[in-house]
Amino acid sequence: MRTVQEIYDQYKIMPSLQLHQLRVGAVAKMIAENFDGSLDKDAVVTACVFHDMGNIIKSDLDRFPDFLEPEGREYWEGVKKEFVERYGVDDHVASEKIAEELGLAPRVMFCLTNIGVSKATETERGDSFERKVCNYADMRVGPYGVLPLEERIADLSKRYAHKAGAIPNDRFEKLVQSLRGIEQQIFSRVGTRPEQITDAAIQETIAELRTLTV
Repeated sequence: MRTVQEIYDQYKIMPSLQLHQLRVGAVAKMIAENFDGSLDKDAVVTACVFHDMGNIIKSDLDRFPDFLEPEGREYWEGVKKEFVERYGVDDHVASEKIAEELGLAPRVMFCLTNIGVSKATETERGDSFERKVCNYADMRVGPYGVLPLEERIADLSKRYAHKAGAIPNDRFEKLVQSLRGIEQQIFSRVGTRPEQITDAAIQETIAELRTLTV
């Protein structure tokens, strides 16, 4: 067995992407530990800390130059090229392939493959709270930390509105409503409130998750 940090190091995951996945995992863990009902906490947390392993494939390395330090742009361009050569040009497919290489359990794979804003409506309508918690946790974490859901929605809208292949406005609005619905569903079963989930609240958990063994 290896720790999450050892796996990140093996796959040359950017520090900023490590922190994103750890934040998502920590948000999910905070929710799971306060959830009233049956929930596979281990599957949820494991899926979250590995859900974006192939993300560098789609990364615009010029967008957040501070994320490239200390190794520098040339190093991360090389890593990006390695990922594309090994896994192809689809970051979601790459993340799933890496999860398979890690031998993650089927219940973890189910959660991992259903994370993402495009899955929000299906997730809201479904019965799986594991899926809801994973999807919601990812939606609470922006590039620089945990955000309230409404701020995260605004951030996504601004960042992706003009990208090629962007989600049409009418569909995006439906997905946004589903994200709000997921938040309501989750916190009808959780003792904490959404505003209690902050960067400060998850700092210790982030450190713990680096040493989680898989």
